[in-house]
Amino acid sequence: MSAPAKDVNTREATAERLLRSSLEHSYEPSIDIDWVAPLVEGKWGIPEHRVSLYGTTLWDGLTDEQRRTLSVHELCSIARIGLWFEMILMQMLLRYSYDRDPRRQHIQYALTEIADECRHSIMFAKMTERCGVPDYAPRTLVHEGGRLFKTIAYGPAMFAGTLYVEEILDQLQREAMKDDTVQPLTRMVNKIHVTEEARHVRYAREELMRIMPNCNAVERSIGRQLSAAVAFVVARNIIHPDVYKSVGIDPAVGHKAALANPHHQETLRWSARKLVPFLREQGIIGGPSEALWRRAHLI
Repeated sequence: MSAPAKDVNTREATAERLLRSSLEHSYEPSIDIDWVAPLVEGKWGIPEHRVSLYGTTLWDGLTDEQRRTLSVHELCSIARIGLWFEMILMQMLLRYSYDRDPRRQHIQYALTEIADECRHSIMFAKMTERCGVPDYAPRTLVHEGGRLFKTIAYGPAMFAGTLYVEEILDQLQREAMKDDTVQPLTRMVNKIHVTEEARHVRYAREELMRIMPNCNAVERSIGRQLSAAVAFVVARNIIHPDVYKSVGIDPAVGHKAALANPHHQETLRWSARKLVPFLREQGIIGGPSEALWRRAHLI
């Protein structure tokens, strides 16, 4: 069924504003970031209190230098899970655009977002390379799960899953880009990502609000289940267990300590605090699948 004329007009008006903003407020990271500047000694990758082991006995056993080292590795782990999902999002947006009229501003903005995400993926990859850390790629099960999600997700699951990943990164990056204790490279990467992701969040939020009233019970249930699965997987994998090797901690021991750490759990809830009420209003959080949000410490 085609969308009502009012919805089409609203979509087009929103897309026109987002396209105009893209022209006026976009970056080219390969030019706008000084990739040859040395990392600043004594600076953190992420704010100290956001490091996953902060406040634990393992944390107490680390030197200040080791703590900062771990923060850089966790920065790159967070960026890598973001890059992983951006690749998924680009494929979903291409599939979404493939069946629609490219003359519409709404679809032209979807294509613009894909271009943004291409630059962001390269930016995150270059930052990881610049920091000199391993590639903290998602483990096989998560990697293949992403392949499945990008193939089957549509409608509510596509936009709600996208919102979750985009909004938790946005919250973490907004805080870090204003923190003078954090590496200048981190802060500039975050500034670029926050500026451009704000448009992506607006696009996804408005689209989710438009489509949810027209979803039947089955579509709503699928949207809830898939969105909860994405939220759980990303929350559990945002810090790759191998980051703990950088400071001489066994990955399994570090991962277990982080999952049990009240400070890390609170960081996860804090990062999702603005999104959760919105997804509840849209009917995405609720029912049996809410248990996954709680297990992930997002509620």
